[in-house]
Amino acid sequence: MSESYAFVGLGHLGGNLAASLIRNGFAVTVFDRDPAAVARLVALGATAASSPAETAARAGNAISCLPSPKVSEAVLAGPGGLLEGLPQGGTWIEMSTNGRDEILRLAALASAKGVETLECPVTGGVHLAAAGKITALVGGDAALYERHRPAIEAMCAKSFLMGAVGSAAAIKVITNMLAFIHLVAAGEALMLAKQSGLDLAQSYHAIVASSGNSFVHETESQLVLNGSYDIGFTMDLALKDLGFALAMGEQSGVPLDLTSRVNAIFEQGKAAYGGGAWSTQIVKLLEDAVGTDLRAPGFPARLEV
Repeated sequence: MSESYAFVGLGHLGGNLAASLIRNGFAVTVFDRDPAAVARLVALGATAASSPAETAARAGNAISCLPSPKVSEAVLAGPGGLLEGLPQGGTWIEMSTNGRDEILRLAALASAKGVETLECPVTGGVHLAAAGKITALVGGDAALYERHRPAIEAMCAKSFLMGAVGSAAAIKVITNMLAFIHLVAAGEALMLAKQSGLDLAQSYHAIVASSGNSFVHETESQLVLNGSYDIGFTMDLALKDLGFALAMGEQSGVPLDLTSRVNAIFEQGKAAYGGGAWSTQIVKLLEDAVGTDLRAPGFPARLEV
């Protein structure tokens, strides 16, 4: 465990990723605006710091997992940010979901200070992060990836080096775009089953065993059928990622008709339930429109591995 890490951003996802690092014996210094989140990690063995700059100065390398490019830029390059503490030759590992243009711009800010960047967004859901079984999508120099691979593999069961910085952002946006499309489709499928008089639990299992199955159906449909919708991911975050996808489509000349429609549905969901509502509540729009819910016994309120 030759490398030490600062970790900034201890929310639903980041807190679990940082905990995996600690469990695997890494020295981790943490910062978050939420004192309770910091306390949870300190109880596991982390050291607390008073700012991103202080965490970075203590560790020499920094990991961030944050909700938006605006927050990522403030944490990286703002007053008291990571670049004030990271030494030349240190590494910034960005695990937030950003668009390609954003991560390239932020990596350039780091490079100007002599700091190397690995982008490392993750995919699979908070429940897989909690178990250390989430997947990392990595963009950056291959040698830098190998240097930090032990830490990445401590947090993630699988990692894919996609190419240079910017490539992981592209594939992460693509995978999230598919997930939101699948979520809306799964809700429509379950509602058709309900209105056709089918048993919803049996329908769920039949779809899992069919050619129409998806990872999203296997996981998020369970939370719909329970009624908790508690996926740990919000409408605002979904709209951020769909916006990245639509921008990619516009820049590359790819018409994204289905994504545009799903984005409009999520805008409706935000208007109805608020940007802080769980993204899985997008299915509630259909429940409200039809006037019936999608509930079945035997499904969990939260996902577990």
